Amino acid sequence: MKKAVGRLFTGLLGLMLIAGCTSGNTSSTNSATTTNSAKPEGSLVVYTNSGGDGRDVWLKEQAANAGFDISIVSLGGGDLANRAIAEKNNQVADVVFGLNPMEYERMKREDLLQQYEPAWSSGVDKTLGDPEGYYYPVVTQPLFMIYNKDQYSSQTAPKDWTDLATNPEFKDKYTILGLGGGTSKAILVSIISRYLDDTGEYGVSAEGWEMVKNFIQNGHVQGEGEDFFGNVASGERPIAEIWGSGFLQFTNETGADNVDYVVPEIGVPYTVEQTAIFKNSKNIELAKKFVDWFGSAEFQAKWSNQFGSIPVNKDAASQVKPEIKAMLERVHPQKIDWKNASEKIEMWMEKIQLEYVK
Repeated sequence: MKKAVGRLFTGLLGLMLIAGCTSGNTSSTNSATTTNSAKPEGSLVVYTNSGGDGRDVWLKEQAANAGFDISIVSLGGGDLANRAIAEKNNQVADVVFGLNPMEYERMKREDLLQQYEPAWSSGVDKTLGDPEGYYYPVVTQPLFMIYNKDQYSSQTAPKDWTDLATNPEFKDKYTILGLGGGTSKAILVSIISRYLDDTGEYGVSAEGWEMVKNFIQNGHVQGEGEDFFGNVASGERPIAEIWGSGFLQFTNETGADNVDYVVPEIGVPYTVEQTAIFKNSKNIELAKKFVDWFGSAEFQAKWSNQFGSIPVNKDAASQVKPEIKAMLERVHPQKIDWKNASEKIEMWMEKIQLEYVK
């Protein structure tokens, strides 16, 4: 099982992170204890795309126990970045966590983020974050296609996202998560990255755009408040997108044993969720203390055990549950040029929204 954790971090975007016990555990744990004993004063506004399904309530309670008074705003990753950028001249939030590096790069280009090295930085592979120290990695997420095992076997289920676009048998059978969210964007990048062409529109070949068009128009885009996982389990719409910790959480909470996930031969896209401080925070020092606490090995292990996340912190990663290790036995990451994607994602999404969404 330890090898499974090791393979995740070795393969993740071609970078290495060794899961095991190091001296980082002491410094991370001590930083959390120091933060608690300091009894920080004041309040913070925290932006995240990882606040759904009870995460925001649980985090607020845990933060209060550690002495932090926080308000949490939860939106999809792309929508959240758009909001932060729109608020540039009247910054509301102090801290952000979740989101993938594409969204952080957008905020960084807008000069929204504060450079800061958290107390736990030695416990993570910094190459998974920003080399200039504007954002740091906390959680890694494999992104999956899930399907109802009562309706499909492993042989008849789609083998890849492109099957949904090309096989009429799957038309209207799958849910695409909200296009403003990070999961949906990353899965679209998974498809688009196979068709990069410098001579094509926005760097994508005509064949690639046709594939994306069919993927969008053959599926169903999630509506507000729609239970996409429940629809898969019931068979109402038996295929959907999901993030790794969501699969573990929803199967545990619902007891659904008829839902499985697909691992394409090309691999699955991984996103690395980050955390950062907003440059114009009204309480920078308190924001730093919160980030020190939130990213510590102690808290990230709790977060993982509660919600099935895969922590980047080496000491927290060594404590993940058996079901997470079992998941890591099955998956391998798709090779994706995330830097290129971060530079073009807004153009790609604008074209998709304007031309392909009905």
